[in-house]
Amino acid sequence: MKVVIALGGNALLKRGESLEAEAQRQNVAIAAAAVAAIARTHKVVVTHGNGPQVGLLALQAESYSQVHPYPLDVLGAETEGMIGYLIEQQLRSILPKHQIVTLLTQIEVNVNDPAFKHPVKPIGPSFDHEEAQRLAKERGWTVAPDGQRWRRVVPSPEPLRILELNAIRLLVASGALVVCAGGGGIPVVISASGAVRGVEAVIDKDIAAALLAHQLGADALLLLTDVDAVYLQWGTDKQFAIRETTPEELRRHAFAPGSMKPKVEAVCRFVEAGGGFAGIGRLEDAAAILLGQRGTIVRGPEMTLDFVRKSGSPL
Repeated sequence: MKVVIALGGNALLKRGESLEAEAQRQNVAIAAAAVAAIARTHKVVVTHGNGPQVGLLALQAESYSQVHPYPLDVLGAETEGMIGYLIEQQLRSILPKHQIVTLLTQIEVNVNDPAFKHPVKPIGPSFDHEEAQRLAKERGWTVAPDGQRWRRVVPSPEPLRILELNAIRLLVASGALVVCAGGGGIPVVISASGAVRGVEAVIDKDIAAALLAHQLGADALLLLTDVDAVYLQWGTDKQFAIRETTPEELRRHAFAPGSMKPKVEAVCRFVEAGGGFAGIGRLEDAAAILLGQRGTIVRGPEMTLDFVRKSGSPL
């Protein structure tokens, strides 16, 4: 079975954890073990988040005044390489007989996408209100509240086409485990003459993972995070987990923007596009989610949970 695994931000950093390289390395080791458990018996493509890392690189670039700060697309490429390197190295240590490949991935967006006029995607660390306003004035940022704190927000256009899709297909067909489309991929626009240019934006990593899974013809899409399932009435004494559902049922409910909402949208898109099934749940439950035993399973109306469990069983 072909499985796309999207590692959430907790695969690299726990909530409130420092951006130190060693902390990321330790967390990636845990994520790699979960991925390897599936990769031993299935074809796997891995994607990941990069929000804090992009924010850190942006702050580091601002501290050096002799050159203009690098644009977001370049920072995105840098984080794809850095995070891909950490994931690839850990997977090679666990799966020495596997070919592991990290691929910088460009994803086309529409230069006229309305998102460019309405930045909403938070990136980087959080600040108190006074510091956020100072940075916004000094660096031309747009900032917005994020809970009790403030963060930089940037445009988040719709992903349209993965430029390296054929290369990813070839690598997967050859038996390689591919790490790609990190952080939602590098957003680019293409001119009428075919020229490719990066843009100041960030593609939602979950929506990009759904596009990747669909265009690769994946059988399953797993979105791994730090909660065990999708919950209704989250944060109240009446909250309860959804264990099995369809896109039609899931779309009847509202979820928090910036956290569970894009994940729900991503799995619904994948299943509705005629893919297999999708799961949302904790990183450490990855293998059990694939078997339909943990997390929230989202399937087409014609698919049974027994089919999900049989599909996720070792080859």
